[in-house]
Amino acid sequence: MKRKASAQWSGGLKDGKGTISSESGVLSNTQYSFGTRFEQGKGTNPEELIAAAHAGCFTMALSAQLEGAGLKADSLKTTATVTLDKTGDGFAISAVHLEVVAKIPGSPQQAFDTAAANAKAGCPVSKVLNAKITMDARLE
Repeated sequence: MKRKASAQWSGGLKDGKGTISSESGVLSNTQYSFGTRFEQGKGTNPEELIAAAHAGCFTMALSAQLEGAGLKADSLKTTATVTLDKTGDGFAISAVHLEVVAKIPGSPQQAFDTAAANAKAGCPVSKVLNAKITMDARLE
């Protein structure tokens, strides 16, 4: 399976602007720029997209882990926070923090904790990131 996305850019780093599009069309000429990446401009940025990908991937992986343990969630909500740090003459994604809130009727805490840890380690996006991944996971 392969998935595609594309980016276009015009201009310099600080005065330029670009768009990002995905093969599915969910992102279609979505604006990004220096301002959306390093300030609070309107549009998206690569780190926000990585956070979305990680939250989605992890949450699906957690659902699969729970199902394997004979559990089914009424709801799973994950927020991924990506940290971009200045490193020498560039930048690097140094960390991702996953915050998970789950409603799983009858789930033992230990079973949930094990499923969450396995999902964090096994999610394909977790595996591709060269960053420290931390997590707070709780049952409601």
